[in-house]
Amino acid sequence: MSQSHPVVFIHGLWLHATSWEHWLGLFRAGGYDPIAPTWPGESETVTETRRNPDGLANVGIDDLTAHFVRIIESFDAAPILIGHSVGGMIVEKLIGEGHGAAGVAIDPAQIKGVLPMPIRQLRATLPVMINPSNVSKAVALTGEQFRFAFGNQLSRHESDELFEQWTIPSPARPLFQTGLVNFQLHSQAVVNTENENRAPLLIISGTEDNTEPEVIADSTLKLYRSSNAVTEIRKFADRGHSLTIDGGWREVASETLVWLREKGLGPQGSPRRTSARQ
Repeated sequence: MSQSHPVVFIHGLWLHATSWEHWLGLFRAGGYDPIAPTWPGESETVTETRRNPDGLANVGIDDLTAHFVRIIESFDAAPILIGHSVGGMIVEKLIGEGHGAAGVAIDPAQIKGVLPMPIRQLRATLPVMINPSNVSKAVALTGEQFRFAFGNQLSRHESDELFEQWTIPSPARPLFQTGLVNFQLHSQAVVNTENENRAPLLIISGTEDNTEPEVIADSTLKLYRSSNAVTEIRKFADRGHSLTIDGGWREVASETLVWLREKGLGPQGSPRRTSARQ
């Protein structure tokens, strides 16, 4: 009997794990077995997390990576890993360490070696990073800050609806770690881009993303040139950082499904779980 491919969705900053609900339904209908785990310290619902944000305070990139390694290792088969923003960067780290059957990094956060820092990216992160004491806190965005960072390609009404539905306070530490990645000698945002034996990786970029602009995705792709492992990119014109949750989410999710099936990761069966490679 064939098995469904397990899929692990990893959200980014300021969105709750349940923001993947539409993707979970589409992937389940497509024959996959998807889950969207919470981050360490994140409550099970948006409302609960807003009421009790302190559990998320001070969670960093290494904490997230270790958390998702434990989840990956609980499967009998290697899961497909799909992440957005900081979650996309975590997918890159996990794939680089030899975990997973495939990785999809959607608008992934900056990794070490990616040098561009566009003005609009600085503007999107400034409300949090302007106060260094935020590094150990869980910080919430305002509706206006969310509109610039996520909903800049949406109507104000849709942006405000998404803000009310999905946003939560998030740990600021990963933002400081990625924003200052090239100024830190021992950064947690280091990815092994030279692993020849890793699973295939797809980078997805929204061309009008303010938080992780298109140039970040392009520069990330260049870092993978020294590896013969499959690394590809797909771009969605006129889309911002909200592309996983806004009204156009299905287009992005469908393209992801097409790519996975092109790589032989359709619902016909599951590969055996791979252990981390050096």
